[in-house]
Amino acid sequence: MCTTCGCDDPTGPSITDLQRNETTAMSPDPKPHGHDHHHPDHDHGHPHDHHHDHHHHDHSHDHGHSHTHAHTVRLEQDVLAKNNRLAERNRGWFAGREVLAVNLLSSPGSGKTTLLERTIRDLGGEMHLLVIEGDQATTLDAERIQATGCRVVQINTGAGCHLDSLMIAQGLQRLEPPSGSVVLIENVGNLVCPALFDLGERAKVVVVSVTEGDDKPLKYPHVFRASSLLLLNKIDLLPHVSFDVERFLGNARRVNPQLKALQISATRGDGMAEWYAWLRAEKARPQPF
Repeated sequence: MCTTCGCDDPTGPSITDLQRNETTAMSPDPKPHGHDHHHPDHDHGHPHDHHHDHHHHDHSHDHGHSHTHAHTVRLEQDVLAKNNRLAERNRGWFAGREVLAVNLLSSPGSGKTTLLERTIRDLGGEMHLLVIEGDQATTLDAERIQATGCRVVQINTGAGCHLDSLMIAQGLQRLEPPSGSVVLIENVGNLVCPALFDLGERAKVVVVSVTEGDDKPLKYPHVFRASSLLLLNKIDLLPHVSFDVERFLGNARRVNPQLKALQISATRGDGMAEWYAWLRAEKARPQPF
């Protein structure tokens, strides 16, 4: 469950290995890295948390609301802390195998899948690229990636609005990326919750298209703060849309002055050489432990 927006799916997420034509439910148990399954006592609540002396306490509505809010905040902190612990295990797994992992974030329709297709076609002979595809439903995008000849696994989150570090850990078990390869993670289309969940990746890359508003960095600041690179996609459509590039880039710099920005067209090819140069530089950079 995402405690930020409350999304949940009783059926749970699933993973599809297109190469083996297998779909299985994902386990809630983080066994891929041999994690400790101990949960602190507060995860289960303490009896005295719910005990009240009825002679001395006034049970007002405000008190109940405050208690519920505090419980929700604590739950969210616990969920994020658990995710971050597993993300560190993922990070160590990547580092130990010298695998570069990049997490692509965007709204739906920004062109992430098209970007991946072109990247695989252009760099497939130079780098060993693999993809973890995240969507709420269907394997449509994974099928597009597979058609390029790239190894891909599809994670369907159901009602979930983001990938998390446990999903990635189990996805890696199926994907089996070799040492020195590059794993490109296409996250669920959403500019809010995916930015909050560390997957153990080297870098987050936010993709925005010119068909969206140039005020996006101000309206969704966290994803721009969390990202190392901004790709402004579909610049071939600029003559046909009302989008102020300089205003957009200025807004992005206001939110994150260190954010590197590239203007690209994944369909026409503009700026793709600079994107590839960034990937090469990240791959050549020593892995942090």
